[in-house]
Order: sequence, then structure tokens, then C-alpha cells
Amino acid sequence: MNPEPPSSFAPFRYPAFRAIWIANLASNMGSMIQSVAAAWLMTELTESHLLIALVAASTTIPVMLLGIFAGAIADNFDRRRVMLAAQTGMLIVSAALTVTTYMDAITPLTLLFFTLAVGCGTALNGPAWQASVRLQVGPRDLPQAIALNTIAYNLARSVGPALGGLLISIVGTAAAFGLNAISYILLVGVLL
Repeated sequence: MNPEPPSSFAPFRYPAFRAIWIANLASNMGSMIQSVAAAWLMTELTESHLLIALVAASTTIPVMLLGIFAGAIADNFDRRRVMLAAQTGMLIVSAALTVTTYMDAITPLTLLFFTLAVGCGTALNGPAWQASVRLQVGPRDLPQAIALNTIAYNLARSVGPALGGLLISIVGTAAAFGLNAISYILLVGVLL
């Protein structure tokens, strides 16, 4: 007789997985909100199609260019510390972006710099995050944990931009950037 397959939600029995999953969902949601806000802000700062396109590219190009190195870092160093460093760096950058935008001192180039810096943090965080999942749950629950992480990421990609647009229309881009900075605080707290 074969044992009954584990529940799809079995990984939530592990307190570490549950806490990190919730904080990561909030952080991914904040990142999507910030992406929408950055693109919107760039359209207000310039009419240059190139600069507007570079906002989206600046968050993904670091993943492509730094992915191999970030994977090597995740394999050779404590993954929790790598994630803490990446999340703390993105928190600092997002907070600086919030303050700069709030003070109306943002320019197209500084906005690109901030989005590029967040992209570098994302590139560093990704491999360490993915490799750490197996340390959060038992081997039997690993497939479900991976599926739940994928669901969280896709949920953030689906809902985050809509929330970002709504937030921007109500309180502006600086508040959207600030909300993202707060989302990093949650994840840093859980990782600590």
C-alpha cells in the first residue's frame, strides 16, 4: 500500500517556511508595486522612449549578467546571510528612492541608478532564496514548497501591478516606493 501523498499546503506546517513565505509574498508584492511606480515616474520625468524602456530593463539585466556569480555565491556562503545582505541592500536603496522622490530631487538618471541597484539585489537574492527552500521543509514536502513559492511569485506578479497603479493614483509614487521599502523590512525581520 502506497503512503498517501502530502497535502499541497503541507509546507505551511513548518514555521520557518510559513513565515518566510508570507514575508516573501509581501516583498514580491512591494517589488511589483515599485516597478509600476518607477515606470510611471519615468514617464513623468521624460518623454524619452529609451529611458522609459530602460526602467524595466534595469531591473532584469542584472539577473542576466550576475546570475551565474550569484549562484556561485549562494553555493559557497551562508544562504541566509546572502539573502539578508541582498534584502538589506534593496531596503536601503528603496528607502533612498523614496526620500529622493518625496523631496522632488529625482532625475531620470537617478531613477535608473536606483532601479539598477534593486535589480542587482534581486540578482543576488534569487539563487540563495531558491536553494534555501530545501532547508525550510522536509524532503517529502519539497515539491509542494516549490509550488507554493511559484504561486506566491505569480500572485505578486498578477496583483502587485494593479495595486501599484491604484496606490499611485491615490497617494503618488513616493508612497509606492515607501511601501516597497517597508516590505523589505518584513523579510529582513523574518530572516534575522
